[in-house]
Amino acid sequence: MQQRSIAFHTLGCKLNFSETSTLSRMLEQEGFVKKDFDDVADVYVINTCSVTDNADKECRYLVRRIQRKAPESFVVITGCYAQLKPKEIAEIPGVDLVLGASEKFNLVKHISELAKGDSAKICSCDIEDVSGFTASFSMNDRTRTFLKVQDGCDYNCSFCTIPMARGKSRSDSIENVVAHANAIAASAVKEIVLTGVNLGDFGKGNDGNNKYEEDFFQLIKALDTVEGIERYRISSIEPNLLTNEIIEFVSKSNKFMPHFHIPLQSGSNKILGLMRRRYKRELYAEKVETIKKLMPHCAIGVDVIVGFPGETDEDFK
Repeated sequence: MQQRSIAFHTLGCKLNFSETSTLSRMLEQEGFVKKDFDDVADVYVINTCSVTDNADKECRYLVRRIQRKAPESFVVITGCYAQLKPKEIAEIPGVDLVLGASEKFNLVKHISELAKGDSAKICSCDIEDVSGFTASFSMNDRTRTFLKVQDGCDYNCSFCTIPMARGKSRSDSIENVVAHANAIAASAVKEIVLTGVNLGDFGKGNDGNNKYEEDFFQLIKALDTVEGIERYRISSIEPNLLTNEIIEFVSKSNKFMPHFHIPLQSGSNKILGLMRRRYKRELYAEKVETIKKLMPHCAIGVDVIVGFPGETDEDFK
């Protein structure tokens, strides 16, 4: 029997990248041959994002590209955009299957049931029903790996669709994360980037409850002892969850890089309130001051949203 080929394309964040890589390995274990997305393949999987307004345009553009070069191939759309607007995606000419958040990791089963020529099949559910945590990490794609340790978010920032796309906050256990880090170290990867939707909220079990009685500080302490990994990086952490003990630990660690990505979104307390953020500008300034005092050379990345509804020139300044 001829082996089927599959190609993947990722839109969006490091978390999506780690999940695409895991899906790719799953399909290769099932006998699929991985192809580059620009090549002709039997199946194309697009892992989508919902953060930017371009999600729809990018998805349609990629499907059109596939239609031109491989009209008989199957096209599968998954990811955040697929969870938020499955019917809209199913109406794109050329799409065969739309997988929501609960079905993403059942990709093998769904592909085996596909038949060309049928109308696009949607496999999804209400986001409230999405539970469970599926560990993921990238491998052989870059010189470092993105290790997913947390998923979902319980925050309700007014500008963000992620809780509706990924569900409630849930995490892996420290034991499992350390086991994955050891496996990654055994493959000679030297740097791990910890990824999640709301990393600092780590500790809630895969059902969204705090059954592990673990937290992010305990996680990074455990990872610091893993042999073979030389560098860790925290991909992004909310300012209200970046505790002083985390900052102090990173300042003394030989493995955790002096690097924090801390979303700010606005320097105006009025706008932060409208955004339903869980901190004020004073807390953010305090965190930066603490970091710079302990690590003058530390790199700090910041997200800022401008032109938020209701924002005046005064708020912007």
